[in-house]
Amino acid sequence: MVFFIVVLAAALHAAWNAMLKGGRDKYLGTAAVVIGQAIFAVPTLFLVPAPDPSSFVLIVAGIGLHLGYQFFLMASYRAGDLTQVYPLARGSAPLIVALVSVVFLGVVLQTIELTAVLMIGLGIMSIALVGKNDGLHHRKAAVLALLTGCFIASYSLVDGLGARQAGTALGYYGWLTIGNAVAFCAITAVVRPSILKRIPKEGLRLTMFGGGASYVAYALVIWSFTQAPIALVTALRETSIVFALLIGVFVLREKLSLAKVASTVVVSAGVLMTRLSKPA
Repeated sequence: MVFFIVVLAAALHAAWNAMLKGGRDKYLGTAAVVIGQAIFAVPTLFLVPAPDPSSFVLIVAGIGLHLGYQFFLMASYRAGDLTQVYPLARGSAPLIVALVSVVFLGVVLQTIELTAVLMIGLGIMSIALVGKNDGLHHRKAAVLALLTGCFIASYSLVDGLGARQAGTALGYYGWLTIGNAVAFCAITAVVRPSILKRIPKEGLRLTMFGGGASYVAYALVIWSFTQAPIALVTALRETSIVFALLIGVFVLREKLSLAKVASTVVVSAGVLMTRLSKPA
């Protein structure tokens, strides 16, 4: 069940990213999604228990890491090509999470699970190598994308541990989401005040549909963090890039090269290996 829930979350993640990709102003789109997440989080808090106070430090840390991810991702998009920066950032994250989980957190992964994470991460990153534009070869873009991947890995680990410590996955995520939105809006009010004024007219659709899909997607991931190793969940979640490619080909009518097909096959093989692995 966890496997299929994470794959569903990956599909939802790809859907809202496709919506964000279609917008001209990435800052406006990101702000709309962040605010939309909070809108969906508020009613959830009335239905779930409050997180254990011992998790408050991790909630604050998670808010800071999500903010770092959001601003570094936007900076990466400004420096390089979207279809190359995105796979580099998302592909590096599961590799970092697996490394930290095994070396520092004492998590024991089977050989097949470690191989699966490696195949998924490298398969996703290889997609960045087959783009026509030079986003990957732009040193600044590559560095920013890898730093974004570090933030993704960091908030995945913190959120996984935080959700377990909180005793309620949705309670933890609800508080984190609202805190993230408040902090993001406060920063935006200082650096780009016009953005908040434009959202009701220009970003309402992305706020409701993109924010809703994003909230549900990561809520499913947060719950999955409490049910399975964080490294495996993170790797499976990043298969969203495969769904993004499918959306690009069949919805946006983008061309699919043989090299991208090969990369997708590697990722799919890694996904299959996680499904075939047995509990230790």
